[in-house]
Amino acid sequence: MGEAQGPEEPGLIRPGGNVDREALRRAWYARQRDENASDAEVEAPADEANDDAPNRVVFVLQRDLNKRLDRYLTDRIPFMSRTQLQRLIDEGGVKVNGRKPRASTRVRKSDRVEVFVPPPPATDIQPDEIPLDALFEDEHLIVLNKPTDIIVHPARSHNRGTMINALAWRFANESSGALSGVGKDDARPGVVHRLDRNTTGAIVFAKDDEAHWKLAKQFEKRTVDKRYVAIVHGRFEPPVEVIDLPIGPHPSREKGLREKYVVRHDDLGKPSVTIARVLATLDAPGGGSEPLSLLELELKTGRTHQIRVHLSHLGYPIVGDDMYGGRPIEVCSARVERQALHAAMLQFAHPISGEAMRFVAPLPPDLRALVVALVGEGAADLGTPPPGATVDVASLMA
Repeated sequence: MGEAQGPEEPGLIRPGGNVDREALRRAWYARQRDENASDAEVEAPADEANDDAPNRVVFVLQRDLNKRLDRYLTDRIPFMSRTQLQRLIDEGGVKVNGRKPRASTRVRKSDRVEVFVPPPPATDIQPDEIPLDALFEDEHLIVLNKPTDIIVHPARSHNRGTMINALAWRFANESSGALSGVGKDDARPGVVHRLDRNTTGAIVFAKDDEAHWKLAKQFEKRTVDKRYVAIVHGRFEPPVEVIDLPIGPHPSREKGLREKYVVRHDDLGKPSVTIARVLATLDAPGGGSEPLSLLELELKTGRTHQIRVHLSHLGYPIVGDDMYGGRPIEVCSARVERQALHAAMLQFAHPISGEAMRFVAPLPPDLRALVVALVGEGAADLGTPPPGATVDVASLMA
């Protein structure tokens, strides 16, 4: 006998025990329409991965499988990856017999597994006329300079106004091609990597399946060189620092904390390495009492909020990053109220030709104005960069 569904969400589980993706989507969006009859906007969290009102399904094991929980759920919820399910377990979205389990928990006969399943996003991508700053485009890929306050792809009820919607409009009206089919079922066609909502800078999208898989392989093997610049509170020391601290979800599930990540030295902390290099130390601006530092950050891993968590943990939160202890700043006429973090450089091999490609994304207006106010136009007096630094700040000011 297969697993039985609980009565809370009738119709969400198919015969045989798998969650019905389309039924889940319909139930979710029907609920959203009911809850938002006033047409109030439902905004996705900045990290695009958490959810406040997922659908609840229950499995009761009719036989002893002696299988890890994460592997069992991969079989039952085939549209979620094992990594996504591990994260859902870590963040408290799964209970076994009323208790919070681990991904490695073994499930056995008569166990009651309760899952709050995040709804799959709608797969139809509607075009939105949103300006895009293209750094490069050919028939295989497109590299953009992402602006602030935009998420990369549709997530839950946030199905318009994303970069994917903007690309759909661009390909229909301004340039040829389309996004790859990889990720289409999750409303993420062409998405190879992501940036947080308020992080700006270089990001690449694939326009065909071969390019997508080959680019993804480079990210997986960590042969892609990603460099960020950030302005942080305090005088960062030493000039070069390898930050090797594991990162995991915040232990509290209270609203306002469950979206956060922290340094964790337990089994929920995943290896995370960032190399920080000091490009400039800036005296306290505007007569203030606190200096600032301009940093280049090199990612060796790609955890959610990695740079923001590492810098905050060391006592150097990013300017404007209120989630992790940063504060807005105003110098002369330059004011920054979101995290002063920018994906400055992206380097990889072209997935088809193999040609080495390097892209530098100029700073957005708010960060450019702040850097100009702090170090001057063109950043000519920053001195010799530390060993291993590759970002030319002057080129970011173009």
